[in-house]
Amino acid sequence: MPTPATATAAAAALLLILAAAGGAAAKTTIEPCASADSCTALLGYTLFADMKASEVASLFRADPAALLAANALDFASPGAANRILPKGLSLRVPTRCACNDGVRRSVSVRYAARPADTLATVADVVFAGLASADQIRSANGLAQEDPDALLDAGQVLVVPFPCVCFNSTDNNLPAVYLSYVVRVGDTVQSIAAGHDTTVTDLSNVNAMGSPIVAPGDILAIPLPACASRFPNFASDYGLLVANGTYALTAGNCVECSCGPGSLDLYCTPASLAATCSSMQCSNSSLMLGNVTAQTTSGGCSVSSCSYGGLVNGSIATSLSSGLQPTCPGPHQFPPLMEPSTAASHGSFLAPSPAPGPGEAGSAVPGSSEPGGSTNSAGSLSQGPSVHQLTILILSLVLYLHM
Repeated sequence: MPTPATATAAAAALLLILAAAGGAAAKTTIEPCASADSCTALLGYTLFADMKASEVASLFRADPAALLAANALDFASPGAANRILPKGLSLRVPTRCACNDGVRRSVSVRYAARPADTLATVADVVFAGLASADQIRSANGLAQEDPDALLDAGQVLVVPFPCVCFNSTDNNLPAVYLSYVVRVGDTVQSIAAGHDTTVTDLSNVNAMGSPIVAPGDILAIPLPACASRFPNFASDYGLLVANGTYALTAGNCVECSCGPGSLDLYCTPASLAATCSSMQCSNSSLMLGNVTAQTTSGGCSVSSCSYGGLVNGSIATSLSSGLQPTCPGPHQFPPLMEPSTAASHGSFLAPSPAPGPGEAGSAVPGSSEPGGSTNSAGSLSQGPSVHQLTILILSLVLYLHM
């Protein structure tokens, strides 16, 4: 039986938690838009259970190999899609960030409710806080009801995820944006350090009046990236690859990597698909990704065969030749890792170091200094989880009546 002092302290703690939950709703960075264009984006997702890579990919309607490639996990080894990833592991899930009802978001995911699912558990558990129960309800035109009410098994829900494009740049350099759910113990400083950026840059991107975050907030984090220069009629026009990772394109026939030495996109054959079109450069014996170098009296004569996008179902290549002062060394690829058997709760997989100096702290297009005028980034509130509060209240009531 708890003492009166203990019961009073517990009740006071509950009041503080309820006050905090009711008065400080989670915030999400939003980007208004008025066009039908889209960009490459990443969703920061924490596994709620041990799951195969293919199961995580299926949850987000993504390709398992592309999911592994976006995390620099070995996507080409046999059985990669059936690897079991541990509960609590943080992954970056590739998605398309589109314009929907005047706001940037990813709405490509359709989720079929399972027995015992509620809007609250779908939002908070299955999708790890990337969408709120209210946002899912609104996206599906559902009636206002208790988020802990059971859903019909098999009911298909559209799940909207926050994302931004911001012209796919940060400080005038190519960038892909990660939607990151703030966790208990996170600070803006620790988030910035874990993603190779600065507090000032995060504050500018997210239009923060002060560098303070709370669990459940969703930040847009700019990651240095390699930008493609494919023609706008290519199927993979606008491809972006985050530094230190890979992306698959052309029907998984081509793998493109970024870093660690530069922010120049480098594409080679992936050979993950059964059939692929020719990857040989015209009027040359060079294949996609091949580079030849020959020392001459005037320097080094270098020829290379580069990827030019997927055009009308065929892999476009281009041959370039030129004289350079010195011959290039072997190309360095981002290291591929094996997924760990135990999750690291500190941060995402470590990024590659930024390849070049950037002017930290300057605002992205359409942003403003913290505390300044309103910019194109805003905050969208997510209400506190009724499911979590109900569990908390019931636990305290049981404890006080022991």
